[in-house]
Amino acid sequence: MTDGNEQKETPASGRKPLTLSRKTTSGTVRQSFSHGRSNTVTVEVREKRTISRPGAGGAAPAAAAAPKVAPAPAPAPAPAPAPLTPPPKRPAAPSAAGPAPAPNRTASFSDEEARRRSEAVERALSDRKEREDRLRAEEEQRRALEDAQRRKLEQEEAALAVAEARRQSEEEAAQLEQRRERAADAAKVARAGGAPAPAPAAPSAASGSVAGQEQGGDILSELGGRLKSARRPLTPAPAAKPVKKGEPRRREGKLTLEMVERLNEGDDERVRSLAAYRRAQQKEKERRAKAGGQKEAIARDVVIPEIITVQELANRMATRAADVIKYLMRQGQMAKLSDELDADTAELIATEFGHVVKRVAEGDVEEGLEGDADDPGTQAPRPPIVTIMGHVDHGKTSLLDALRQANVAAGEAGGITQHIGAYQARLPSGESVTFLDTPGHAAFSAMRSRGAQVTDIVVLVVAADDGVMPQTVEAISHAKAAGVPLIVAVNKIDKPGADPQKVLNELLQYEVITEAVGGDTLAVQVSALKKLGLDKLIEAILLQAEVLQLRANPHRPGEGIVVESKLEKGRGPVATALVRRGTLKRGDIVVAGGQWGRVRALINENGQQVSEAGPAVPVEIMGLDGAPDPGDQIVVVESEGRAREVAEYRQRARRNRPAGGGQRTSLEQMMARIKDSNAKELPVVIKADVQGSAEAIQGALEKLGTDEVRVRILQAAVGAISEADVTLAKASGAPLIGFNVRASKEARELAEREGVEIRYYAIIYELIDDIRGVMSGMLAPITRETFLGNAEVLETFQIAKVGRVAGCRVTEGVVRKGAKVRILRDNVVIQEMGVLNTLKRFKDEVGEVFSGQECGMSFGSFQDLKVGDVIECFNVDVVQRSL
Repeated sequence: MTDGNEQKETPASGRKPLTLSRKTTSGTVRQSFSHGRSNTVTVEVREKRTISRPGAGGAAPAAAAAPKVAPAPAPAPAPAPAPLTPPPKRPAAPSAAGPAPAPNRTASFSDEEARRRSEAVERALSDRKEREDRLRAEEEQRRALEDAQRRKLEQEEAALAVAEARRQSEEEAAQLEQRRERAADAAKVARAGGAPAPAPAAPSAASGSVAGQEQGGDILSELGGRLKSARRPLTPAPAAKPVKKGEPRRREGKLTLEMVERLNEGDDERVRSLAAYRRAQQKEKERRAKAGGQKEAIARDVVIPEIITVQELANRMATRAADVIKYLMRQGQMAKLSDELDADTAELIATEFGHVVKRVAEGDVEEGLEGDADDPGTQAPRPPIVTIMGHVDHGKTSLLDALRQANVAAGEAGGITQHIGAYQARLPSGESVTFLDTPGHAAFSAMRSRGAQVTDIVVLVVAADDGVMPQTVEAISHAKAAGVPLIVAVNKIDKPGADPQKVLNELLQYEVITEAVGGDTLAVQVSALKKLGLDKLIEAILLQAEVLQLRANPHRPGEGIVVESKLEKGRGPVATALVRRGTLKRGDIVVAGGQWGRVRALINENGQQVSEAGPAVPVEIMGLDGAPDPGDQIVVVESEGRAREVAEYRQRARRNRPAGGGQRTSLEQMMARIKDSNAKELPVVIKADVQGSAEAIQGALEKLGTDEVRVRILQAAVGAISEADVTLAKASGAPLIGFNVRASKEARELAEREGVEIRYYAIIYELIDDIRGVMSGMLAPITRETFLGNAEVLETFQIAKVGRVAGCRVTEGVVRKGAKVRILRDNVVIQEMGVLNTLKRFKDEVGEVFSGQECGMSFGSFQDLKVGDVIECFNVDVVQRSL
């Protein structure tokens, strides 16, 4: 077997040897490098070897390569060789000469191998062609991008050239006009002087004028041609255009080692990238903008409330906050983004920045919060709201249980109601009535007042055996203040000694005149325990509701009032609300006082979840961010942003309300404040189960205060006692009062370690009695003097080592040793002597001397005793005070 450079003949055979020829093809490949550099490389590709045998049929073999030493002339073309096929097999025959010769190994390649190798070569060639096409397309795309950039630059340069040419033409035209005016002025001067103008001068001027005209015409024609050429489309760049700085250099020829070394060393110039070109354009635009003047500010309508932060003011003016701070610093005021500005300062800043100011009050956020009045055509009948009021332990809750067929009174601590409850009962006639049960204790006056404000009818419960009591009178006052009708229910008529007529007569002095005596107030005698007269009471309620014609629009966003609120573990803030008009739905965004949130659940009085609550329906609302105060109005708003804005304004107003800045103080108020500062204070921390109870406890404890001692409530909140409450009580030395709540395990352990006292209560008057006792112990005791007797000084003696001794006669009462004495001279006290330590009768020490007897007294260091002085003897008793 031979390759392309060597030939070897086999002497044993007379045939020519098999040859392996190589075909070489050449082409060019463009290489692309970073920064837009490229290079064209010549590539030679040699095909794979093919097997051929001289003299056989088939394709003509390639000529053998000449030896490397000296080139030889090309050999003559050989005859067409026969196809390379294996020789036919012959039967083996024994030979006398020896074994048969070995087969020829050069003919071991078959046609299949040759065809496979040929296909591999074709695939390699097609892959190379595809790669070249792809590289060529990328190169054309890059060239197109460069041509577009170059054309854009040329267009900009052409525009600048046109502008420059126009400016030069205007200047040359102006100069030409000036020369003409000067020539005309010179001709006028020459004619006015009478001297003929020099002969050559006129032609010269005329020629100059003509020359100027010709020159101006040439200039204009040249300028016009230049302008026309600038308007024509750009001609393609010449092929031999010199390479500018920043444009890529194209390499041709083969890539050599020297070129690679120069590329690695960075000898070639870097091509300007598209990003760099854009940055340069942006800088040029900024430079032109600065040269042409600052951009005009856009005047806007800026709404400025009473208080606004620097950041918010900058946002409303669409100005950087740093510019606002710089302006304030120039005015001598240092400010931060979160600092608040008053309306006058904000208006001055906005006016300085060129905006139109619109002043609004901070309270304007509540405008439109409540909807308009309902059209009578859209209203529908609604259930009446009935409030049960009366004195404590007169049977209000028991009467309500009898009407609702429930047993709420059994679950109340001490058998008294301490929470306001809202219930809806369905009567046997099929109609619904909403009941509000209010506490009767004196401390729950605020609860009764709220109940009277939201109700339609007040049922005044009076016990037939007790008659009219203080809280009964208070309930009458609340009902009259709210302007709602009153129904008197005389309860406990089944008890011995009950006198309903006496109750009705006592009500007359409070201007409650029943129908029996010619008035318009309905009166019903009932017994909650025996369930007597309940049907008459229900009939009276429905009759009064029919007279009132209670109607509401259920097809509008819900509005109501918070009756009670609390904080429950696992449920969060829970508010008991009574819907006044509209329909409250699950998912509504509501505002309740200073709290807001999205309604997550609505629960009725039976603990069942409902999807909506119509007019006069009491429900528990979950989803608020805090427990609202009882009596707060609850309103549905359109968005969370509006709800948050209203809630934040109300919280801010509530924080600023106690400050009371700007109020004038009289001298009497100032003296009262000084007296209050000297009073002793009892700090307490209150945690209750509901907001109404906390409010009632706070009000009752504040009423216990006097000029000498008072209660200082550090915190009155709802929820269980936490570690934060214990820490607050420890810092201020206050006891912790829990009303129907308990402390957590961690808070209990912390209180034991810190020595903080926690007191639990379930009945409000027990709590008030204990606090009253503590405050009574803080009062200063009262000292009372008890007169014992008087003694007159008859004579004074000077005794060595003892001092002056007075000889006295007891003129009144008795003089005792150890009692307090004072000396009177002409009925004027001249000395408080303190305790009488020395009392003798004759020479003996005695304990007391009665009237008419004589004795001797010594007063220690006091020596100014005279005859006729009176010594008064008395005792001082200490009396403990109480509230």
